[in-house]
Amino acid sequence: MKFTQPKLPYAQDALAPIISPTTIEFHYGKHEKAYIDTLNKLIEGTEYEDMALEDIILKSDGKLFNNASQAWNHIFYFFQFNPDAFHEPSGALREQIEKQYGSFEDFKKQFEEAGVGVFGSGYVWLSKDNDGKLYITQAKNAENPMTQGLKPIMCFDVWEHAYYLDYQNLRASYLHKIWDIVDWAIIEMRYEN
Repeated sequence: MKFTQPKLPYAQDALAPIISPTTIEFHYGKHEKAYIDTLNKLIEGTEYEDMALEDIILKSDGKLFNNASQAWNHIFYFFQFNPDAFHEPSGALREQIEKQYGSFEDFKKQFEEAGVGVFGSGYVWLSKDNDGKLYITQAKNAENPMTQGLKPIMCFDVWEHAYYLDYQNLRASYLHKIWDIVDWAIIEMRYEN
């Protein structure tokens, strides 16, 4: 097996009550594991076998793209959280958010609205271009902003399996509460690198 599922940097119950241990168990423990297992089977004996995960995402399509991108997206999503998170950005990222969106609160409102507005399953992403400009984008299914030449720095998963056990059909409530576990130190690092 080329790709392995990394161990989460926090305990399974550490994000409760925002994300319950049951959701972690199913979302990361089962959904993410299935994407990685399927990805490994699909690349075996192919030109993709020795590629980095990001390169597979950029060069594949169909079932291979879906599993590669979902494997990457879920790791990216779960590794932006911290039960002892820095709750607001600072430095260059804070300045860029305020420059483009007016205030951090206005940015959060626009990000939540974009997440609520994703029809069906997908993600809402915060990405940057090479000049540091920020983009809030909606994505269907396994889509990833890397395929549009952007560098992702944060995402909220709006597939129902990300929130249904904890919030049922209340996607907006999930999107509003999840800020409490986003670690802005991690997002800032992604922005600056």
